[in-house]
Amino acid sequence: MGRSRHLLVAAGISAAVLSTGAALTYYEGALPTTLNPLYAAKMVDYRAQELVFDRLWYHSPINNELESRLVQSWELTEGGKGIKLELASGIKWHDGKPFTADDVCFTVKAMLDSGTPSPIAEGYRDILAGCTPESRSTAIVHFTRIVHNPRERLGFSVLPEHAFDGNTAISPDLEFSARPTGTGPMKGSRGTRGVTFQSFANGHHSPQVGQMQLQESGDPLLAIKALINNSVQGIIEVAPNFRADVSASDELALKSYDLRSWWFVAINSKKAPLDDRRVRQALNFMLDRTELREKSIGVKPGERNSPCEFISGPFVPSSPYYNRSVPAVERSDQGQAEALLKEAGMEKVGGRWQFKGQPVSFRMGMEKSLDNEAPDILSYISNQFEAAGIGSQVYKIPPDNWTTEAITGHLTDYDLLVGKWSFGQVEDVNELFYTRSRGKGTRNIFNYSEQEVDRLLAQYDVAKTDTAARDAYHKLHRKLAEDLPYLFLWKLDTKSAWRTEVKGNTIAPYYYFTQFDSWRYEG
Repeated sequence: MGRSRHLLVAAGISAAVLSTGAALTYYEGALPTTLNPLYAAKMVDYRAQELVFDRLWYHSPINNELESRLVQSWELTEGGKGIKLELASGIKWHDGKPFTADDVCFTVKAMLDSGTPSPIAEGYRDILAGCTPESRSTAIVHFTRIVHNPRERLGFSVLPEHAFDGNTAISPDLEFSARPTGTGPMKGSRGTRGVTFQSFANGHHSPQVGQMQLQESGDPLLAIKALINNSVQGIIEVAPNFRADVSASDELALKSYDLRSWWFVAINSKKAPLDDRRVRQALNFMLDRTELREKSIGVKPGERNSPCEFISGPFVPSSPYYNRSVPAVERSDQGQAEALLKEAGMEKVGGRWQFKGQPVSFRMGMEKSLDNEAPDILSYISNQFEAAGIGSQVYKIPPDNWTTEAITGHLTDYDLLVGKWSFGQVEDVNELFYTRSRGKGTRNIFNYSEQEVDRLLAQYDVAKTDTAARDAYHKLHRKLAEDLPYLFLWKLDTKSAWRTEVKGNTIAPYYYFTQFDSWRYEG
């Protein structure tokens, strides 16, 4: 604890904060952009917010059952278009005020308020119609229609009404985004150099770790050395090429972290010649994913238990929505690629493909932080296109710009963007592929629009059974594999590393710190 205390004080944290409980420090690849759960855009945002807030419902990382710390009992009402919630008693906000049904309904109303410019809120506006507090402990959430698995649709974090003076139009630049009030096991405060968390005992939480400090890791190799030297106690994501170093140490534990994430190359299908599906299909055949995986991640051909699994569509292979009848393209097929490009009216001159008499060259970008997980992946993709006769210029996009510009559909000057999506237990990909309009398609990177895709997404939206939802997404998988708004790459397993002095650290899929009460530090 002495070393952690030194690090926290050096980071500018008051010694008074360190008065009780164990303290530990962990590394993230980047700092959170916000602690307001309405504006989470990156996984580091979700992970930090899980320490500060309670979600209405969550999946237990132990048995995968839907659970809630806020809801004591529930029942469907209004013929299935409403759900009545009886809230647990004895829960307080971090400022000591009681948690009530008004807070649940305030959160719903804030998400429905058009003055709240939140992509997360927009995703709820299609299914939530409102909320009525019947008493201090009872709320009825109203849906726009009968929804498939209604409790799974209510996985949002609850906000305190009194912190906003009842104003449901919540902007991202409020002080709340840096120093929020939640009901989670830790109070959080975000600064320019990191995030400080301090434990908060509550009627439904009993954290055993007194303080934590989130810091940005920088160089992955230096981060591993800091962990080995006990300068920090954890690293959230360890790149595959550093995992052997962690496994070789008796003082470190490598732990699986199920992000349900997959990698892609988004294609700007609004720009010629990429507006021709045959050109997109040709690019798909140009990529040699086996070579890319070997060079960037270090996976040898034929290696067993590979951390990197090829995909052919927008789901992880373990998902019930993954259509296994659609094969993944693992090796390049230059013959197929050339035939498709010629069919699309392009010709090869001096080893370079031309479109309407001009050499084809693509502007390619990638979220910069992905270089930590797959070093030089952008350059390797560019090299493969160059070898096939297509030029490129490559750029690495800072994480904040990726969040504010790429995801919002404003990087239309690019032809190709390399990125990664991660999902919770509900693998809802509608916002990635819906035509961007009226609150839909909020994460549609290049504003892709295709009528049959929209129809299948709507079919999933109104599904009332697991079978109907699965059928819609199986058809969607096949359609996207043909139309290719993305070149689908792979699912890459995520591993965390923690000092063995950190005990009871069950890691929840996607949200990470859902079971934080069981964590303890014996350093």
